[in-house]
Amino acid sequence: MPKRVCSHCGHPFEIPDAKVGEHFPCPSCQQDILMPRKTRAPQEKIKLTVTAPPVETYQSDQLAGVARQIIRNVERVIVGKPDQILFAVVGLFAEGHILFEDVPGVAKTMLSRAVAQSVGCTFKRIQCTPDLQPEHVVGDFTLDPSTGRKDFRFGPLFSQMVLVDEINRASPRTQSALLEAMGEGMVTMDRVTYRLEKPFMVMATQNPIEQEGTFRLPEAQMDRFLLRLSLGYPGADQEKEMCRRVQLQHPIETLAAVTTAEEIVKCQQGVRGISVGPEVCDFLVALTRATREHAALRLGASPRGSLGLYRAAQSLAAIQGQAFVTPDHVRVLLEPVLAHRLLLRREALPNYPDGAAVIREIARTI
Repeated sequence: MPKRVCSHCGHPFEIPDAKVGEHFPCPSCQQDILMPRKTRAPQEKIKLTVTAPPVETYQSDQLAGVARQIIRNVERVIVGKPDQILFAVVGLFAEGHILFEDVPGVAKTMLSRAVAQSVGCTFKRIQCTPDLQPEHVVGDFTLDPSTGRKDFRFGPLFSQMVLVDEINRASPRTQSALLEAMGEGMVTMDRVTYRLEKPFMVMATQNPIEQEGTFRLPEAQMDRFLLRLSLGYPGADQEKEMCRRVQLQHPIETLAAVTTAEEIVKCQQGVRGISVGPEVCDFLVALTRATREHAALRLGASPRGSLGLYRAAQSLAAIQGQAFVTPDHVRVLLEPVLAHRLLLRREALPNYPDGAAVIREIARTI
């Protein structure tokens, strides 16, 4: 069935073939899609719609049960990487986005696919190249010959789980097309704002070794990622197990969903109810602010880093079945949440090869 977007409320939906060109009410606002959108007076204020949270939310024990199902399912595909799988689920429950940065062939893309297939959400993949344009990601307007109207054709970004493979091979113009979706969960085209369906998560991969034909992600783009994860090479026994599993068929081809998108939204809302004591919050803020005062850094973590660390700690506590956050939850997440947000001074590189080294030093002193 053809896809349409209501010009009155921005809600995407499908319309039967027999109803194309006829009057049809929007399932969300009940307005006729053939009627022109009401014009706004020059002095009239713009009203933003607010999506109400789900009526039912999950408690920490329910959250932990869903997380265990997802982790066990992903481990059928990914061998010997329990921490990375756990952090991927942390990012999902914390409503964040994840950047997988490592050398080729260590299952960055496979981990993203396994998580997407396990949660039962819609999934699209964007393979980045230097000639990729923003309209290839967001979508573009096309002329419908049956009605003579311009309709918006959704790009792959209009999916709940989006894999952006080799993101640093896309041009800065194309990379910037992701900013609004990652930051606000919406896309604006031709004065119309389209809300993205929840849960929405971007999982991007990049290779830090080969830099020919690539465009380094700017700080604003890096700051949009809640977590940066690295998988590393497997051990000999783990690599042997990987070979055994793919003898007849790759496990990803038979991986089934163990939960639903509705359950994930309830888990995300339940994470917000995890208690964070004032002492833990003070500890968290002190760690983030210490990055702005460190002599080896010319750019420390932003307040978005503090908020991301706060939400990720809540998510980790919930996944472990706890109703409150402890300092240990914060310490475990320091490096994956904050290290990629830091910029080192050139003269400090001999002592601090990367931001993770600075984070480890700060964690020892506070």
